[in-house]
Amino acid sequence: MTGYGRAQKVLSGRDILVEIRSVNHRYYEYSSRIPRAYSYIDEKLKTLLKTSVSRGKVEISVTINNIEAKDSEISINKAVAEGYVNALRSVSDELNLEDDLVLSKLIKLPEIFVVQKAPDNQEQIWADIREVADEALQKFVEMRQTEGGKLKSDIIAKADFILEMVAQVEKLSPQTVVNYRNKLYQKISELLENKDIDEQRILTESAIFAEKIAVDEETVRLRSHISQLKSMFESDEPVGRKLDFIVQEMNREVNTIGSKAQDLSITKIVVDMKAEIEKIREQIQNIE
Repeated sequence: MTGYGRAQKVLSGRDILVEIRSVNHRYYEYSSRIPRAYSYIDEKLKTLLKTSVSRGKVEISVTINNIEAKDSEISINKAVAEGYVNALRSVSDELNLEDDLVLSKLIKLPEIFVVQKAPDNQEQIWADIREVADEALQKFVEMRQTEGGKLKSDIIAKADFILEMVAQVEKLSPQTVVNYRNKLYQKISELLENKDIDEQRILTESAIFAEKIAVDEETVRLRSHISQLKSMFESDEPVGRKLDFIVQEMNREVNTIGSKAQDLSITKIVVDMKAEIEKIREQIQNIE
């Protein structure tokens, strides 16, 4: 299921931006874009997202700009400075030069300063990023819930349409037997040229045909599967994989009805039902 959430805050001297987006995917797939210096938070973010997302291709992007936080620490390399002072004064004595060495001149010499990256307080940084990520995740989930509501309504509408077609099959199926019996009677009449017709034989053949094309069990199971599908949408638990199974079973029953069908009208309805089931199957791939 698609979704997007964004949050931005300045915390502990850092401007932190977190964006979460997802696209449809049958399974859970995580990816991230995080500054290399903060790569240690990647696994934490993956775990955080997993608590709210079980299906979809999810990407989280984190941008951090230091505003007031220390990026570097500067110190004096005292050993190098002392070396410069001793060397300069030695030359001054040897050449009888005035010793006018002052600090302002000393700091212009190379390698006097040592610049080091300030050590990160990883716990504090993670706490700040977590705060922003929580807000982005909340917006992300809200958007997915809105989309999920629309998806639920659409799937239920398709399921109701399939139920209407099931009712048509149930209505047409007995008539198929009647039509078969009439055609059989007419054919035998033509063959026997109006001689005595064994009515019992025709009834027996019709009964065998009726049993062969009976779809009562399939339509009852199909109705049951659709009822289960609808009830699953009332659950607070992830139901994506259960819906996968139910839709497979729906498709199985419709295929069986199609294989038994001896009527063009029923065959057409079966084609339409399979088309609706395929639409539902594509949609539930986006549901957790």
